[in-house]
Amino acid sequence: MAAVVSPSPRGATVRSMGVVTAGSLVANLLAYLVQLPASRLLGPAAYGEFAVLLSAMLVLSVPALALQSVVAREVVRGRSRTALWRLITIVTVAVAVISVGGAFAMMGIAKTGAAPAFAAMAGAAPLAVIAGGQGFIQGAGRFGQLGGLLAGVGIVRSVPVIVAVVAGGGAAEALAAGTAGTVLAAVVVGIAATRGASAETAEDGRGVPAATVLWASGVQLVIIVAVSADLLLSRSVLSAHDAGLFALGAVATKAAFWLPQAVGVVVYPRLADPVRSGATLRSASRMLAAIGVLVTLVAAAAGPLVPTVISADYRPVANLLWLFAYTGATLAVLQLLLLAAIARDRARGGIPASVVLIGEIVLILTVADSVVSLAVIAAACATVSVIVTRLWIALTQRGAGR
Repeated sequence: MAAVVSPSPRGATVRSMGVVTAGSLVANLLAYLVQLPASRLLGPAAYGEFAVLLSAMLVLSVPALALQSVVAREVVRGRSRTALWRLITIVTVAVAVISVGGAFAMMGIAKTGAAPAFAAMAGAAPLAVIAGGQGFIQGAGRFGQLGGLLAGVGIVRSVPVIVAVVAGGGAAEALAAGTAGTVLAAVVVGIAATRGASAETAEDGRGVPAATVLWASGVQLVIIVAVSADLLLSRSVLSAHDAGLFALGAVATKAAFWLPQAVGVVVYPRLADPVRSGATLRSASRMLAAIGVLVTLVAAAAGPLVPTVISADYRPVANLLWLFAYTGATLAVLQLLLLAAIARDRARGGIPASVVLIGEIVLILTVADSVVSLAVIAAACATVSVIVTRLWIALTQRGAGR
């Protein structure tokens, strides 16, 4: 028998969102503070290598990100913890194996060195443990603890990178330090999730098919590749210097994308409820749109400060920060739409955005020849993805209601 999630009072929802937002803000601010010393001390070329490998590691961690959604959903449904930990183990091992191939792939595609490639890719597998542990906590509605863990994980993963860069290390040393911090964070989250076992009940002892994570990963992959495709391909279509400039602009994309992450985390259980799903999706979409407008305006105002705060080398990208932020904010809305698809067990919800993503990759490889053209392509494709995905959801809901 599945566990029943009772409707949360509005005040409790706001508090939960506030706590998770605070934790996410700490983690994200630290992640972007890493970019300041990295961009200043590594230089555009080495920083471009550093940034592209971080993005590649994020793509490889897609199964881990999907795992959190699956575990949270199954906790709500009353699945046994033993079955879920078994699933987490399978996904962690699979990601570790795939990471080896990913390192070799990045050496060829992005022309990176072996040491930084393997140092970066090694950080993907521990993220599966982190995501699985957070899924237990999210599914149980322990948002206060989740917010604290988000902040703690951000600290443990980011501070070692900053120390390595300031100490004079290169891209490989910085990425290795980040991976070491990720391993430590995985241990901490695993312990926290295990200690919270007594607070939850699980009645369904059946195993969870690994295919469940595979289908969710397919949907999650769309959004992660959409966020990273332009940066991942930048070193293939731009010079090393221009790719470094684009990498700095992409920081604004990632910031605008991850800033409202708490919205999806808190509303996810309600997205899985057929009764409340539609209204929840509409209200959360409006909230993300408002946040996106604000972030884009802030980026436009902050752009002229880039040459002073970071380096005059990045002056060419300063006035484009608003466009990068717009792309990230738009992709945050797309992420919410795709989370709704995962919550409803509708893997096909990622098809429209997948088609647009393929078109984006083709355009980047055939048309993009400058920082500006690459940024415009990414922004336009993000907008189209949201439109077609929202239309798909509306049409499938209408068909289901007949």
